[in-house]
Amino acid sequence: MDTLLVIVHVVVCFLLVGIVLLQHGKGADVGATFGGSSQSLFGTEGPLPLLNKITTGVAVIFMLTSVTLAYFSSQQGKNTVMAKLSAPVAVEKTAEAPVVKTAPAVPEEAPKAE
Repeated sequence: MDTLLVIVHVVVCFLLVGIVLLQHGKGADVGATFGGSSQSLFGTEGPLPLLNKITTGVAVIFMLTSVTLAYFSSQQGKNTVMAKLSAPVAVEKTAEAPVVKTAPAVPEEAPKAE
């Protein structure tokens, strides 16, 4: 469910960016008055009615997926990996006598007979 929602969210993000880049800015018609190109892809009226509706729909879907993903991520924070583990078993240590290592004894020299 989460993976599907993330995929839909990313696709909607790319659609939203593409649709916004297709729209004309408010000052785009000023360039056409001073000899710029007046050819339009969507006719004389422009893409306003169609692209405005598509932009609104995609923006609403984007907001809904954003809110849903935020809700899912807040719910996942309540479960932890540590809760699934069993409690550790207490290990008791017994007091043992420390092992003392000694250096090997050096044989003493026998007294010399004179």
